[in-house]
Amino acid sequence: MSELLTVYEDYLKTEKHASANTVSSYVRDVHQFAQSMEDSGVSLTEVLPKDVEGFTKSLVRKGKSPATVTRSVASIKSFYNCLIALGKVDRNPAKGVAPAKVERKLPQVLTGKEVELFLEQPDCTDLKGYRDRAMLELLYATGIRVSELIDLDLDDLNLPGGVLKCYSKGKERIIPLYQTAIRALSEYVHNVRPQLVEDVEETALFVNMNGERMSRQGFWKLIKYYQEKAGIQKDITPHTLRHSFAAHLLENGADLRSIQEMLGHADISSTQIYSKLLNQKLKDVYLKAHPRA
Repeated sequence: MSELLTVYEDYLKTEKHASANTVSSYVRDVHQFAQSMEDSGVSLTEVLPKDVEGFTKSLVRKGKSPATVTRSVASIKSFYNCLIALGKVDRNPAKGVAPAKVERKLPQVLTGKEVELFLEQPDCTDLKGYRDRAMLELLYATGIRVSELIDLDLDDLNLPGGVLKCYSKGKERIIPLYQTAIRALSEYVHNVRPQLVEDVEETALFVNMNGERMSRQGFWKLIKYYQEKAGIQKDITPHTLRHSFAAHLLENGADLRSIQEMLGHADISSTQIYSKLLNQKLKDVYLKAHPRA
């Protein structure tokens, strides 16, 4: 057993170029599966689909989450793909085993008042305050991901046209900007950024106080700082504004296809989660307001 696990670990690292976290998780999952098979007297090279199904059911009985069970199935499939490649087995016993159904949690969004309170937190009395206000306004105005935000270049912003060009996974999308965001961005671009950037070749739209491209970690700290300053109890992340952007658009009449395009979702099913959020909100209102509810 230990020999096969060692071979599998090397396979993940050298053939699949998996990250350290993936290697650790997959090897741990397969080790648990191998131990279970050993306890049942089943050789790893003689495992049948019913053995894999029995193992997944045992995980459910132990109270493991659907996400954990699903990952375990994926790990076992990967393990046997490795053994097939090495000629140790001729079939994958986990191939026909369905992953556990993962219940997708509804995203947390801010109310309109919470968004207003949050966006008001940057104090526009210094360079940092103007920059931070522009970043937060842009994030809520467009719903882009934080990775897309920090990757933006100055040329991606078209202030006269009131739009932003965003690139993700080799695709370009154009997202409109509302007037408050345009004003905040105009103030930053014309009056603040030139004072922060010393290198004329710097292309980044948003830079730190040293004039270099803003980092993901730096923006994360910025979000947490303003959440605490606003006194908002919800856990706000950069993605919270993205979720709020989509939910508020849908709530105010935007269609799912338009929201999908602005968010850059490849599959409409990823956008439909906001419909469930809206339905849940309406249900909550109904239960609180209806006299016989």
